[in-house]
Amino acid sequence: MQLPVMPPVKPMLAKSVPQIPTGDLAFEPKWDGFRSIVFRDGDEVEIGSRNEKPMTRYFPEIVEAVKANLPEKCVVDGEIVVVQGDRLEFEVLQQRIHPAASRIKLLAEQTPATFIAFDLLAVDDIDYTKRPFAERRAALEQALSAAQAPIHLTPITRDPAVAQDWFEQFEGAGLDGVVAKPLAGNYLPDKRTMFKIKHTRTADCVVAGYRVHKSGPDSIGSLLLGLYDDAGVLVSVGVIGAFPAARRKELFTELQPMVTTFDDHPWAWAKQEEGNRTPQNSAGSRWNNGKDLSFVPLRPDLVVEVRYEHMEGVRFRHTAQFNRWRPDREPASCTYEQLEEPVKFDLADILATGPDEKPAL
Repeated sequence: MQLPVMPPVKPMLAKSVPQIPTGDLAFEPKWDGFRSIVFRDGDEVEIGSRNEKPMTRYFPEIVEAVKANLPEKCVVDGEIVVVQGDRLEFEVLQQRIHPAASRIKLLAEQTPATFIAFDLLAVDDIDYTKRPFAERRAALEQALSAAQAPIHLTPITRDPAVAQDWFEQFEGAGLDGVVAKPLAGNYLPDKRTMFKIKHTRTADCVVAGYRVHKSGPDSIGSLLLGLYDDAGVLVSVGVIGAFPAARRKELFTELQPMVTTFDDHPWAWAKQEEGNRTPQNSAGSRWNNGKDLSFVPLRPDLVVEVRYEHMEGVRFRHTAQFNRWRPDREPASCTYEQLEEPVKFDLADILATGPDEKPAL
């Protein structure tokens, strides 16, 4: 492979801001998938990831789509997603990372991936990384002018009001916010020169257990959170764990009177065999081979308010953040009914947006 920009390359990143910024910016939807940089030199294709490890073998259908739709020599930044029905499904995408070639082949047929392109690092023998984003975007549109599914060009606008509409509407299709890019900015790998605006909400959750921190057995690593479903079952929804070192030790001491056994705990090990989702998996984590996922059970009496971005199925998509304790709330009141439901939006309407439907850069 001989390209003006060679792998591996760390993608350019974004820093969080609380609201849609103004200025000489372009706005794009923030896709919820695997950030990927595609390198193509003829029949050679490599898909790089955020951690610079290749993902090529996991997405053979994307490799073929790149050969059919992208220029002979190019480097394109984008996101790999999986579309199910009218929305993105990150959990289904995670299942595509599998060690067995036979399983990869089957999943490529059953849950094919889509590549959303949003930046251009190189085309032919031209290195675009030192050129402003406005020029890179124009070249990307030209390079993908004839591209067909599963290769798509992300929508773009310079109008902050349109970006605000996207922020409010597109979440219903599984997207998780908006990205703002300086039009004059160069492509700077691993630098947070873009801006991201993501959804933040709060929920009152039951604390049903903890895991100890790697620093020692007397420090809290994470608190396990639950919400009650319509049947009155306490469902595992995620964790919080970003505590200062001193607070980890304080929490450990404070929680000891709440420690209980699994005899009457809603997440008893036996329930896992019955098919209920619990925080422990006796087979270990698919993403962290050998990692101990056991936890110390607590009486489900404590309520904590957490900040979260959005849900993926019944769980928080990302690790939640501690907000405050809620001694005034009854654990039984911590149900899914309190969660805000995003407005449903058809993903096909987003992917159908073409260059002629956006404000010119």
